[in-house]
Amino acid sequence: MSDSFLPVSAHLTPAAGALLFLGLILASSILADVVASRTRLPRISLLVLVGLGVAVVQQLVLGQAEAAPLDGLGEPLIQLALVMVAFLLGGELTLERLRTTGPLILIVSLAVIGVGAALVGVGLAALGFPLAVAVTLAAISVATDPAAVSETVHESGDTRLRARLLLGIVAIDDGWGILAFGLAMALLGWWLSGDGQAALALAAWELGGAVLLGTAIGLPAAWLTGRLRPGEPTQVEALALILLLAGLSSWLEVSALLAAMLAGALVANLSRHHTRSFNEIEHIEWPFLVFFFVLSGASVDLRHLADALWPMLAYIVLRLAGRYLGGVLGVRLARVRQAELPRDIGLALTPQAGVAMGMALLAAERFPQHGALLLSAVVGSTLVFEMIGPLLVRRVLR
Repeated sequence: MSDSFLPVSAHLTPAAGALLFLGLILASSILADVVASRTRLPRISLLVLVGLGVAVVQQLVLGQAEAAPLDGLGEPLIQLALVMVAFLLGGELTLERLRTTGPLILIVSLAVIGVGAALVGVGLAALGFPLAVAVTLAAISVATDPAAVSETVHESGDTRLRARLLLGIVAIDDGWGILAFGLAMALLGWWLSGDGQAALALAAWELGGAVLLGTAIGLPAAWLTGRLRPGEPTQVEALALILLLAGLSSWLEVSALLAAMLAGALVANLSRHHTRSFNEIEHIEWPFLVFFFVLSGASVDLRHLADALWPMLAYIVLRLAGRYLGGVLGVRLARVRQAELPRDIGLALTPQAGVAMGMALLAAERFPQHGALLLSAVVGSTLVFEMIGPLLVRRVLR
């Protein structure tokens, strides 16, 4: 029989399948935009639901053993989206803005993460969970998904103090998260086995290496921006910057978010034409964010969620309570009027995604006896936080 009579599926190569899947993801975002414009649902939540539908078809209908959409192509797409978001958030940290809101960002963020982590750790320990599980989940609870928060804030068009404060907090939250996680792993390693030096050294390199990389990329970028064509940075310059940050941070095993955030802050403070540089990235950012939210939902392993239902629910409730109480404390310490900062501002810092999953994977490798429980609890709660997070951000902004 001639090849021309073969079924279409026989000609569908992995590359063609990946391209087709990417096209369908972008097409689904158009549908999500239509539904979001006619309902009160944020499009981010709708995109996560699309990803969850992909996971259902892939794992439950087709019976595939692992959640691996795009056969490894999804990871670099997610990495690029997060680096873009972190770079744009770094652009919010100009010296002028930090002089006016910097102390407020520090007070509220430390209150939210401090109260939240303490409540999660103590609460899980009181419920009878192992010390390693309680401390690890407490450290993971610090991380916030900057993509969901920043996209919802920009979508709302809000420029008040609360919106600027949220953007500033999520720009540094992952730094606190990485520091808290590294210290937690070091303390647990020392407490359980007497070996905390390796974990502490890894955390120091992840933070310090990110600072070095962000500086090494950000300083030349700030000087070069707009010089090829005065005052008009091109998309090629912007995309090259993002790819270099994503690739080098992955190769050197440092925090891509911190490196990109620092580079963005350097460009914003040292370049005369910095606003145009960020505009170029904003023009190409949304398709990558679509991939990020859909692939995050598609990566959930549905068959292991039931095993961690109780710890997942406990973690969700304790983290929400901790974020709320931390926000209340932060607003009181900052002594800002209720009209400017709502007491429930901590709830707007609920979303969690890639960073939390990465921490769970590292913790599962370090404590394999608790690996399945940690991974299932974090993955399941991440899906819940990504779904309700944008709704809570909108509520706080209103």
